[in-house]
Amino acid sequence: MAYESINPYTTERVKKFAEHTDAEVEIAIAKAQACFTTWKKTTFAERSAILSKAAHLLRRHTDKLAHLITLEMGKLIADSRGEVALSADIVDYFAQHAEAFLAPETLSPHSGEATIESCPIGVLLGIEPWNFPYYQLARFVAPNLMAGNVVMVKHAPSVPQCALAFVAIFPGGWRP
Repeated sequence: MAYESINPYTTERVKKFAEHTDAEVEIAIAKAQACFTTWKKTTFAERSAILSKAAHLLRRHTDKLAHLITLEMGKLIADSRGEVALSADIVDYFAQHAEAFLAPETLSPHSGEATIESCPIGVLLGIEPWNFPYYQLARFVAPNLMAGNVVMVKHAPSVPQCALAFVAIFPGGWRP
């Protein structure tokens, strides 16, 4: 299915995007795996700095990002700005707290010793709905990046410009 930006008020096609070929998808997967080999070794402080910057950029570009939600979804601009702000807060929250959430936890079993440890697991794929294009991404992307994983996302076909704008906030995001 082709990705198109269609203004819901005018039904005018704002922009159309070519579908990705199988070869492009394979390249993206290979790049994500290569990124994971490095990203999983970064420290929480390094990850936090990157996510904090992403939250800052979300706030800095609120009007542009909100305009895209309104353009592609027809949300009121105030609601669109609220979604951008909430998304920035989520990204910031995980940047600040993920290290504590993921700290090793010593258990007290009846016999022996036990510790729960959180480790990165790899490249994760998220299939995203259309209704909250930044909020849904923030909820998926922020905790997983802080955990040392790499994420790939299949965005909803109705909000391609929102998806590309969100990806542009994070360094290293693959773009067609």
